[in-house]
Amino acid sequence: MTNEIKTAVETLRNGGVILYPTDTIWGIGCDATNFQAVERVYQIKKRADSKALITLLDNENRLQNYVEQVPDIAWDLLDCATEPLTIIYPKGKNLAQNLLADDNSIAIRITKEEISKSLCYSLQKPIVSTSANISGEPAPSNFSQISDEILNAVDYIVPFRQNETKSFKPSKIIRLEVDGRFKIIR
Repeated sequence: MTNEIKTAVETLRNGGVILYPTDTIWGIGCDATNFQAVERVYQIKKRADSKALITLLDNENRLQNYVEQVPDIAWDLLDCATEPLTIIYPKGKNLAQNLLADDNSIAIRITKEEISKSLCYSLQKPIVSTSANISGEPAPSNFSQISDEILNAVDYIVPFRQNETKSFKPSKIIRLEVDGRFKIIR
């Protein structure tokens, strides 16, 4: 697995876009700090850049590098989550500006899945993770459902978990405010 992760990380470092398995569904990803790479993800998905994208981190200790202020309740949510959980934090930092929502919020998930976690750890940066579909079309629940258009648009396809037939689903999403208020999005 080491060579494949190295190739994927080299692609990310060079501003490329990858297709990779995550803790939820297959994702289109790039270096979350690279403005041009994030722009390319929007183009591949044919998605308006006013719709923010999710970012993956390998470790909750890195959150403070990318979130201005982590609400206290976030730590409790992360500790007790039994399924993949994406949290929308009030104000992101040190990320590509086009990755942030209009209100500067940022959606981040701490991945526990081996491949996506290895990618984040090896890159030492967060990775964009958005469903591997054209905007408005159904998200594929496994690799076999990803369209040729997406497969041909990325620079590298991580060669793991492609034969799985199990259906995966998107993460739960909760929006947090600094004062601890929250809203369940999905």
